[in-house]
Amino acid sequence: MKNLILLITALGLANMVSAQKYSTKMGKVTFEASVPLFEDVFAQDDNNVAIINADNGDFASVSTVKNFHFKVKLMEEHFNESYAETAKYPKATFRGKIVNFDKTKLTASPQKYTVQGTLNFHGVDKSMNSTASIYTKDGKVYMQGTFVARPADFKVTIPKMVMKKVAENVNVEYNYILSK
Repeated sequence: MKNLILLITALGLANMVSAQKYSTKMGKVTFEASVPLFEDVFAQDDNNVAIINADNGDFASVSTVKNFHFKVKLMEEHFNESYAETAKYPKATFRGKIVNFDKTKLTASPQKYTVQGTLNFHGVDKSMNSTASIYTKDGKVYMQGTFVARPADFKVTIPKMVMKKVAENVNVEYNYILSK
């Protein structure tokens, strides 16, 4: 019985080691929640970590929320302290799968894929779908996509005095160049 457990563990580890994984530590994620006639609500994180298992389409990413930077430092301070509460919720994560992903069909021409999974932000898990454009070039995998998130879905409270200055729907864009 002991040998059987060791064999199963060894096979599992061998499978993980042989998986073809592409990753980056410098992914770019932006979000915009601007409304007309008010100051732009736009932030960018250039240090998003992402990984794709090219054998099965599993995908994951993580952002340190404090890495999102705004043009206006006061806006960034309010975002970290009052909205995202980064001291309490320092990370935002996504875990999911690229639907019908087949690494053998990747070419230099971008192809559309659906990415399905769970986004965790502000301590709340929410199922999300995204459309991504994925292609390969020079041994790297390029992935770009968008999705819309609602602060209310993640229990983020927008104070009434600024509620009309922040959009109800936040447009999120991501851009990754992943290497083996």
